[in-house]
Amino acid sequence: MKKKLLKKFVCLSLCVALIAGIVIGCGAKDENSATNGMTKVTLNEVAHSCFYAPMYVAIEEGYFEEEGIDLTLVTGFGADKTMTAVLTDEADIGFMGCESTIYTYAGGTQDYVVNFAQLTQRAGNFLVAREPIENFSWDMLKGNTVLGGRAGGMPEMVFEFILMKNGIDPKTDLTIDQSIDFGSTAAAFSGGQGDFTIEFEPHATSLEAKGDGYVVASLGKDSGYVPYTSFSAKQSYIEAHPDTIQSFTNALQKGMDFVASHTPEEIAKAIQPQFSETDLETLTTIISRYYEQDTWKTNLIFEEESFTLLQNILEEGGELKQRVPYADLVTTKFAEEAAK
Repeated sequence: MKKKLLKKFVCLSLCVALIAGIVIGCGAKDENSATNGMTKVTLNEVAHSCFYAPMYVAIEEGYFEEEGIDLTLVTGFGADKTMTAVLTDEADIGFMGCESTIYTYAGGTQDYVVNFAQLTQRAGNFLVAREPIENFSWDMLKGNTVLGGRAGGMPEMVFEFILMKNGIDPKTDLTIDQSIDFGSTAAAFSGGQGDFTIEFEPHATSLEAKGDGYVVASLGKDSGYVPYTSFSAKQSYIEAHPDTIQSFTNALQKGMDFVASHTPEEIAKAIQPQFSETDLETLTTIISRYYEQDTWKTNLIFEEESFTLLQNILEEGGELKQRVPYADLVTTKFAEEAAK
């Protein structure tokens, strides 16, 4: 009798274990299905800066996940490196100065890179001096050395554009040091190199906090509206994955909407996880600078007028020998759909 009861107990235990295993297995399968249902996208950004706040809002507020995108963010540290990552398929989408797409197209790249969303409409860098200057004017740079950017890159092109607007010859009236790697100019300035330096945030504010430099001018204000940064992908990727590009653009637009409807304090709080090394008060100060100069567009549409202005700047700077067609290098259909 005891043996029969024992057998029944063992059978019952096995049945319970089997049912539990099936239930757990089904749960695991559902979880994996949800993970597999997300589209993996690798985004290579030119730099990691508060200048790109709407993108980080989209990440931290979960807008990419809402659109079914599993995003991997990689920092390229320079438009040339970001473009290389896109061309070699290390990245699906690049975020950089759109001048790089012009250079690669003009250079004869067959599967060229197309801009589908413009994020910023002003330059995001600042001129930093060694001492405070209350009434700064650009002619104060004459005879001095400025730590500049890579030749042909947007930071450098916009800087030279401003100089020429103010009657200053970038080649003869001052010395622009372009020998320092992107992202290392602030450290070089702290170390004693240069009389002025061109810096993005948070480096400009960091120099001020250490007493090593003082922001005396905003290139964003003095250059006017410029299509400074945009999202782009190879023509073949856009053609093969239009739904992914649309979802990606939708998420970005949600980030743009958040920034347009919230205060600098709220924006700073939202993106702080992306800048854990910067305290909230400093981050708010930085965001306020960008907010007050109307840095971000309210939509992601890259207009032809902006593209023409960009080519004007490159041409005046001697970096563009032949103009390229807007229709080939820009598509607005994804941004227009996202803005509806």
